Amino acid sequence: MSPTTTGTTTGITAETMLRLFPDIDTSSEALSGHDEEQIRLMDEVCIVTDENDAPIGKASKKICHLMSNIDKGLLHRAFSVFLFNDKNELLLQQRASEKITFPDMWTNTCCSHPLSVPSETGANLEDAIEGAKRAAQRKLDHELGIKAEQVPVDKFKFLTRIHYKAPSDGKWGEHEIDYILFIKANVDLAPSPNEVQATQYVSPEVLRKQFEDPSLKFTPWFKLICNSMLFEWWEHLDEGLEKYMGEKEIRRML
Repeated sequence: MSPTTTGTTTGITAETMLRLFPDIDTSSEALSGHDEEQIRLMDEVCIVTDENDAPIGKASKKICHLMSNIDKGLLHRAFSVFLFNDKNELLLQQRASEKITFPDMWTNTCCSHPLSVPSETGANLEDAIEGAKRAAQRKLDHELGIKAEQVPVDKFKFLTRIHYKAPSDGKWGEHEIDYILFIKANVDLAPSPNEVQATQYVSPEVLRKQFEDPSLKFTPWFKLICNSMLFEWWEHLDEGLEKYMGEKEIRRML
């Protein structure tokens, strides 16, 4: 899929945000019955952006992931980490059953959000990339127990951003500008059972076979990335990856 950008935004903008927010669903009813720790994490504050990834505000993770708000155009910043070992195998995780969005699904190494804090927010692309890398390092520890010294910020490689939207169920979903980060490192794993129920390293051949297995469920963003560019990037992991890095345009996968 060719990367594209739009000169004007058709969704939420800085000008419409204040008008739109009074109509945003801020109730807690959708969280009823969910895991206590996952409910607490829904209070984390995400970076709200326009369709060109310019920060225009902030909102809780809960507000950003309700489909009723996504359908109004609410969009936030995210990242997806792809961690490879020295055999060039990709580390996958299966999301815990306790997760509120996309529970029990297999996905790439780590997927989460830069928070609306100075160290993870950036108004220009260079600063936003650094913020996403710092957020990635933080979440790799939180979800998988990977310590920061094993995944130094300067070892992450930024490839591109994708803009996608995907429902999880009738209440929850994703609408994100997702920063794609590669890192090659041998790491020690100590997954948090509240976040991750299983992990595995896979080769490209094994992953392709897994996609053909109807008993395995994968997150929509992971499938989008795999069906577009992942295997080509993976092929050039040790040689030639530079030509794919630092893409400035946003890939629209809507």
